[in-house]
Amino acid sequence: MKLAPLTIRSTLTLLVAALLPVTASYAADAAKAGNSTEQRLEQQVELMQQQLDAMKAQLQELKAQNQSLAAQQQQAAQAQQAAAQAQLAATPAGGISNDLSLWGYGEIYYTHPTHDGALTQFDLARAVFGIGYRFDDRTVFNSEYEIEHAVSSADDAGEFEVEQFYVDHQLSELASIKAGLFLIPAGLLNEHHEPTNFYGVQRNFVETLIIPSTWREGGVAVHGSTQGGLTWDVGLTTGVNLGGWDINPEDPQYRTALDLINSGVGPLAATHQELSLANGRNLSQYLSLNYSGVPGLLAGASIFTGKAAVPTSPPGLPDQRVTLWEGHVRWTPGAADLSAVYAHGSISNTATYNFVNAGASNPVPASFLGYYLQGAYTVWQQGGYKLTPFLRWEHYDMGHSYEGIPAGFTTVPGGLASDGLPWPQPHDRVWTLGANFYLTPHVVLKADYQKFDANTDLTRYDFGLGLAY
Repeated sequence: MKLAPLTIRSTLTLLVAALLPVTASYAADAAKAGNSTEQRLEQQVELMQQQLDAMKAQLQELKAQNQSLAAQQQQAAQAQQAAAQAQLAATPAGGISNDLSLWGYGEIYYTHPTHDGALTQFDLARAVFGIGYRFDDRTVFNSEYEIEHAVSSADDAGEFEVEQFYVDHQLSELASIKAGLFLIPAGLLNEHHEPTNFYGVQRNFVETLIIPSTWREGGVAVHGSTQGGLTWDVGLTTGVNLGGWDINPEDPQYRTALDLINSGVGPLAATHQELSLANGRNLSQYLSLNYSGVPGLLAGASIFTGKAAVPTSPPGLPDQRVTLWEGHVRWTPGAADLSAVYAHGSISNTATYNFVNAGASNPVPASFLGYYLQGAYTVWQQGGYKLTPFLRWEHYDMGHSYEGIPAGFTTVPGGLASDGLPWPQPHDRVWTLGANFYLTPHVVLKADYQKFDANTDLTRYDFGLGLAY
């Protein structure tokens, strides 16, 4: 058979048919390879993106740390600068130590007896200056010096007194020890007697005549407090010297309420020694407890007792013991301020001395007592201003009972004194209505009216200015 010659077209057709499978296979392989390369590139790009994100986060964290460090350094520098400026401002040009502290308080009275305007008086009652020094974190010294009635001299009524002078050393977080001349922790006012701390122009009579105002003794005491709100104070101190009792004054020791406060006629006020050449043969002991674990509440009690130094005449007088105990409470719910104090004192073995001095105008009492109830309420307050009216009822009796008074004799002279007026009674019931107006917590204006039931001539109006710093 003879084959027909191949044309160009047929030849190309045969070549395409022969190469088509090979080309298809190669294209498939090439496509497969291309897909693999693209996936690898995508993975590499994704990995690089993750690394870039991680580096960016690290850079942001480093930036934040640098900013925080810079802020801390700036705050530390500012605090150091402020502390340096405060220290410079606190240190006077004279170079007085920062461990030195100064404080004080004072009172001015205007008192007008209603029965006799001629007895009206103005008085710079006291100016007190306190000086303290901190030796270290545990040991401090405190002292107070008082000038009474503006002028102190042999011809004036004024006095210059050392009111406190003691060293206090912290033994532990719960206890400290003090030694020197310090205030006895009795009642609500004795340790807190600044004029900004009490209502009325003058201190109440119970905490003046029965508990002596600013009663201080020399000795040593241990004191402290617990986390539960219990404060305790126990001490060994000088006691009472009954040799200082004026048993037979020719004239009454007071004619006005201001005289009553200032004359020191209360049994303990007349006989406590204030560490002034004090008789130290017999020492007294005291214990004070206060609880303030409930918000707004203060409740406490104290007792002071010890043998007294007795008068030298007549000789052979028996031992005498003087004891004073008291209880007090104060509650301050919101704008209200409610308080009460009861105090009772006794002097043993007074019969012999009173019997020997029969007919004296001022025999020694066997017991004395007093108590009061007081309520105050802040009716207006704005900024540093505050207005607080108050009402107080109190009873004091400096001669509640006597021993050794012979029959036919009285404890108070029954006739008239040399001024033609009856002798005042050593007891009374007093109503006090008034108000404190605070310009700041440290400056107060006061006004009150006091009505006496037994000694009606003592009824008066009072105005006062007080400050503490």
